[in-house]
Amino acid sequence: MPNNQFKRGELYSFITGVASTAIARRVQKKFNGIGLNLTIEQWSVLYHLWKKDGISQQELCKASFRDKPSITRLVDNMEKTGLVKRVAAANDRRINLIYLTKEGQQLQEQTLKLADQTLLEALRGVPTDKVEVCKQILQIVYDNLAKLT
Repeated sequence: MPNNQFKRGELYSFITGVASTAIARRVQKKFNGIGLNLTIEQWSVLYHLWKKDGISQQELCKASFRDKPSITRLVDNMEKTGLVKRVAAANDRRINLIYLTKEGQQLQEQTLKLADQTLLEALRGVPTDKVEVCKQILQIVYDNLAKLT
């Protein structure tokens, strides 16, 4: 039985990330406000490297839900600005491992603080139990679609 709790346009808007886009714009505005020359896309790459440094470009693609050309372009630009470096894998030189530089590592505390502030702003007035329900629903949506790939 179809779930008709949303009008068609509302559902597509919700699922495609209107809230996510608004949050990303707000974080970007905060970065710009302190003179940080870093895009949200670059920050998302840094975020995954902070969790696990030295992963392959392919792993970055999977973790960030981006295609190979997008990650290649992001890493190229981040390498030029000194945030990351590519190192050929010892066992297979066709594989590039991406490592944080000292400059990339130093952005972690400051940028995560700004992202956390933004999330608190976004969730102001939302009860914790509602946040948990939302997380559960979005996980179900993701899991349903992941089964189809």
